[in-house]
Amino acid sequence: MGWLDWLFGGGNAKKETAAPRVATPPPPSRPPYFAIIDVETTGLSPKKDRVLELAVVRVDQDGNVVDEWSTRFNPEGPVGATHIHGITQADVAHAPLFRDVAASVVPYIAGLPIAAHNARFDLAFLRAEFRRAGWDVPWLPAYCTLDGSHHYLPNLDRRRLVDCCWSARIPLNDAHSALGDARATAGLLRHYLQAQGRVRPHPALVSVQDDARGVVWPAGPSRALLAFVPDEQVSARSRPIRVTSAMPKQPALITQLSKLSLVEVLDEGAPVGSLTYVETLLDALEDGVISEDEAAALQDLVEVYELSDADVADAHQALVLALAHKALDDGHVSRDERAELESIASSLRLSGELVPKLIAEADAARASQLSAELCPLPADWALGEPLRVGDKVVFTGFDGRERERARLEQRTQELGVRVIGAVSGLTAMLVSDGSFAGGKLARAQELGTRIIDPETYAMLLKHLQPAQAAAPKTRRAAAATTTAVAGSTPVTVQTTTSPGEIRAWGIENGYTVGVRGRLSTELVQAYELALLDAQKEPAGPQAGL
Repeated sequence: MGWLDWLFGGGNAKKETAAPRVATPPPPSRPPYFAIIDVETTGLSPKKDRVLELAVVRVDQDGNVVDEWSTRFNPEGPVGATHIHGITQADVAHAPLFRDVAASVVPYIAGLPIAAHNARFDLAFLRAEFRRAGWDVPWLPAYCTLDGSHHYLPNLDRRRLVDCCWSARIPLNDAHSALGDARATAGLLRHYLQAQGRVRPHPALVSVQDDARGVVWPAGPSRALLAFVPDEQVSARSRPIRVTSAMPKQPALITQLSKLSLVEVLDEGAPVGSLTYVETLLDALEDGVISEDEAAALQDLVEVYELSDADVADAHQALVLALAHKALDDGHVSRDERAELESIASSLRLSGELVPKLIAEADAARASQLSAELCPLPADWALGEPLRVGDKVVFTGFDGRERERARLEQRTQELGVRVIGAVSGLTAMLVSDGSFAGGKLARAQELGTRIIDPETYAMLLKHLQPAQAAAPKTRRAAAATTTAVAGSTPVTVQTTTSPGEIRAWGIENGYTVGVRGRLSTELVQAYELALLDAQKEPAGPQAGL
């Protein structure tokens, strides 16, 4: 799987150079049932990069290896990142050209369904090489073991070949050689095939076998060779991302990219079919720069995976939203983190107005999460208005009690209450031990802000209450139209309420609410119907629902 497998997996061990082996397959001892392929490539783009190494491992109906074949090719140019695939320029100097070996490849795959881990990537390169060699490539039915992992290995956070093999206890030896990865993928396919008695068969794994029987390969090339166009001659195209110079050097958030699970991005709305694109994008962003080569490779993946503009935009927005959640892990998005989010959003061609909205959505989701399991106030509560998740508090004083103040502030932020530096009309309370009568205290007295001592505040914090969920209300400015069903009559509601606000309302009103990811249809419809009722109410203060 080459570079993309490196993006999905770990390891960069140098492999021993093997002489090319080109042959017609001998009669197999058992009928082959699948042909598992893997390619090592000079880069990520099937249009401008070449296959360096190809391996085919054929297995029987039970997934046991029948035979295997592999060879390297002269790419007629640079080999790319040797530190990834382990292949040097000297290793392929005397290797055959793909066009000279193409006829030997066909007998190993003709009439069989193909399998690969991230099959679209491998097949895109294989088709490109056959076309350059003058062949009319037929449609190739294929099964993707990465896609199949969602069915057979549903609980994985990441689905690189190394992750899937680890979960299925399949050895992955000589990673990033075509034959090593093809053998591992064959083992993964065997795991899927042998799971049929315990797991409902994956429909794609069943249908691909019938589809492959009708495929007819031509006897040989039917047209002239296609010239290989070097990268510098490829014309510029419209891309979903911008080539960037270095992003602001605030590594705290950028380093979170390597820790970001694809499941988190999927939860925030990335289309399932875009995960390979997202994985590659994460790697491209890790150094804070999207290069020309990375931008071109990402555009090629858009084409290979047939992603629409909407798919790409949804994937980009989901990525930024997932990063906003990371930034809010400590309860606050710093100025530097906001700059990073804005820079990443800009490079992904997202609107500059989107970042504050995504931060607000992530913040509301965090508040919902922190509110979800809080206990109600005790029956004998006598401390007045409780402290709530999302409230803003200011600390002052604590002369000689700095450690106590630091502990209180840290615990406050962990529980989802915001510690801010100045008193305003939105401040819920000022925490003061009376040791210092400065500007914060004067401002709180001027505004009538509640002033409490540290001991009372600690009690309020101990009995923290959920964030206050406002009743649904009409948003007339830039309102979007949504439809809910009341009985059998469709009704139209005007709302731009964020998912975070809907979550908070759902928790307040007794619904089972996930703190991230897509909202359930039931919850959205309930909120919209409540919103409709709120719109019908006479003007004046609204009661909570």
